[in-house]
Amino acid sequence: MEFQLLGPFAACHEGRQVLMGSRRQERCLLSVLLLHAGRAVTTERLIDLLWNGDAPASARATVHTYVGRLRAALKPYGVQVETRHDGYAVEQGPHTIDAQEFTFLVRQAADAGHPAERVRLYDQALGLWRGPLLADVADDRLRTRLGGPLDELRLTAVERRAEAQLTMGLHDRVVAELTPLAEEHPGRERLIAAQMTALYRGGRQGDALELYRSTRKVLVTEFGIEPGAELQTLHDRMLHGDHRLDRPPGPVYAVRVDDQWLPWSTSGDPALEFCNTYAGWGGDRLPGSEWLRGYATLAVWAGHMDLVEERSVTRLREQALRHPDEAAAALAEARQFRTDLYACLTDPEDARAFKAVAGAVEDAARHSVFTRGEDGLGRWQPSPSAGLRLPVCAVAHSAGGLLADPRRFTVRSCPSEDCGWLFLDASGRRRWCSLATCGRKRTSSADTAPGTDQP
Repeated sequence: MEFQLLGPFAACHEGRQVLMGSRRQERCLLSVLLLHAGRAVTTERLIDLLWNGDAPASARATVHTYVGRLRAALKPYGVQVETRHDGYAVEQGPHTIDAQEFTFLVRQAADAGHPAERVRLYDQALGLWRGPLLADVADDRLRTRLGGPLDELRLTAVERRAEAQLTMGLHDRVVAELTPLAEEHPGRERLIAAQMTALYRGGRQGDALELYRSTRKVLVTEFGIEPGAELQTLHDRMLHGDHRLDRPPGPVYAVRVDDQWLPWSTSGDPALEFCNTYAGWGGDRLPGSEWLRGYATLAVWAGHMDLVEERSVTRLREQALRHPDEAAAALAEARQFRTDLYACLTDPEDARAFKAVAGAVEDAARHSVFTRGEDGLGRWQPSPSAGLRLPVCAVAHSAGGLLADPRRFTVRSCPSEDCGWLFLDASGRRRWCSLATCGRKRTSSADTAPGTDQP
């Protein structure tokens, strides 16, 4: 059975609509349960939603009656409405719910490596929307209360799809799709940035700059804030005619591993490589500088650095799709650890950073096992018990080894204005890291170095 909530409510069995004769409030109650499928919704919560805080004295009995009717109507199709404590729940089953499918597809798209695959999945997800959530059974107030997270996810999907389209050179399509949304949501700076970039690449620099001015006016007058740093930087680059904005961005100094882009290896040590980013640490963090964009990238990187076995990489990626919240938490932890580790390695006197790194190293030790390798030598390996935190534990273990090694005193930070990448200087004579542009003037490197389509 298929339930459609992203638009007018519909329940279909083998292509035929059912529940056509049910009351609007009954369908609304079922929709609430479907939006929380597998979880109980209390009777009190159902009453509050169905009557918007103005429930009659008979509301509890009415809800009970509605549930009884729904159970009878859904029983022939194998859909069960269970009683749980002081509430009800629609059990997960072979039936499909478009809201759940939408969420799953968006998460898949975010984890996809190739832009074309991301666009395909985002198109598929956004195509499930046939109008406002529960268009025929909920009023605007109830829709706002129920659909906030879904609406936010929908806009996020639109933004990320636009960014993937821009990497493919599809700026005309972005302009067409984002124009009405940019007017409706001036406070979504990521959306505005994508629209500005699309307009600029389409030869409409004036329109792009005008969009920035109108957005800034709304932000200042209605919210009392200035545009964020990334949007201001994009505006400045457009004002100065930055030629790199004319082309779809591609990762700078990157290597393709499986379906992910990873930064070049320049230091010879996994802990140092983990700290490096596409654009380094110097100057503003421009769009595109982050390489840890998704959990899949973290897992593939750990495998590429021989910190995690390849079979474990596949298992981790599959597990991340099943548990996206845990994967997001592990990714956030990895990013924070990278920041702390960089501070620790570049400033030996930073006690806070060292304490933070030490805590991660100690935790990694608790999730380690001593195994015998194919070469006959024993080694410490992160244990699968770490779950999705396995790559974080692995790199923390590597960082602990470096900090306990005299090589730690040969760590250098590249002084190039746009770099800051870390490397080992065992000879004591190196100044720059191994990137081709380091040590050159910015003017010459921007014109002659390979891979400078994106800062």
